[in-house]
This record gives sequence, C-alpha cells and structure tokens, in this order.
Amino acid sequence: MITVIIAEDHQALIDGIKLSIEYEDDIKVVGEANDGEMLIELVRKKQPTVVITDIRMPKCDGILATKTLKKEFPSIKFIAFSMFDQNEAVEQMKQAGASGYIMKNSSLTKVLEAIRIVAQGGTFFDDAITSKDSETKEQILLSTREKEILRLIGEGKSSIEISELLFIGKSTVDTHRKNILRKLNIHGKTDLIRFAVERKYDF
Repeated sequence: MITVIIAEDHQALIDGIKLSIEYEDDIKVVGEANDGEMLIELVRKKQPTVVITDIRMPKCDGILATKTLKKEFPSIKFIAFSMFDQNEAVEQMKQAGASGYIMKNSSLTKVLEAIRIVAQGGTFFDDAITSKDSETKEQILLSTREKEILRLIGEGKSSIEISELLFIGKSTVDTHRKNILRKLNIHGKTDLIRFAVERKYDF
C-alpha cells in the first residue's frame, strides 16, 4: 500500500486529490497539512511512502520542508505540487530531494501516475515543465539581484519602492532595470512589466 500525505494551503485542492485516491486500491491518504510546520510534524509521525507538497505555504515553504524531511527520512518520496512552472523552482525542489513536480492544473489521473512512479523509485516531471527548457534564458543571464528586482517589478513596485525594500539607491535600481532590458532584449518599461508579470517570478 502506498501511503500519502498531502500538504497544501487550499483545502479544496486537498479534498479533490483525496476524492480521486479514495477509489484506488493501492494508494491511501494518511494525513493532510495546510502549512509547512504541520507537514514536518505529520511526516515525522506517519512516515508515509509519498508526500505531495505545495511549494508556497505558510510558516515553512515546501522547499525547506522537503529538504528537512529528506535528510531525516531518505526513503520517503516527495512530489512538488505547484502553480509555478519556472525552472528555478523546479531545480530548487530537485535539490531539496523531490522526485517529482506536477502542476496544480494537472489532471487527477496524472497525479495518480506521479504517485505510483515515484513510489517505485522513479521520477515524474510534468510535461508543462520539461517543455519549458528552451525558455530559460533569463534564469541563466540574470543575476540574483536582477531576478529579485524583476520579481518586484512583476508585483507592480516602482523603482523608488524597490530601492526602499532592498535598501539600495534608486539610481542602482534604474541601472539594474537597464541591464535586465539589455540582457533579455526587451524594449521599454511596459514590455518589461508585462514580461515580469507573465513569468510569475514570485514563487
């Protein structure tokens, strides 16, 4: 029997997965958590076969929870469950020890497939993610600071607001913005904002 714990701060998503698993003879949900701290505590208690965890959760994110628990329980398999498809998020979960990564808009059939594959020692990464490998130039070209600024631009922050948040001068922010435009071959403030929003950097 494959035992599963689901960690997700939206209860409706947990309920949907549980409902699909209810009729499976080889898979059983043994616990659910709505934040990272609850997940860590629950896994230590139940020690399931597979953990499905959101990346972004209150108190402790899925990346840190996975990294912490994988050190304690190397045999437990982790699947990231997220609305974010950036390769950087995927890589962080891989480095934390995840064996799979599926999107929240995936079919329940795909969720079941991922559970069974990782439980047997395999890996499962959503097609929506693997098809994006050719779209990662910004991850390679941009510095950590530039990515941070791009994320804040995507949140609608002005250069002055960004300078205050990051404790740097506005002129420094403007220089970073110019470098981002140049590196990504984007022309104009409007296109940069659109790019930042569409890429959903806040994961």
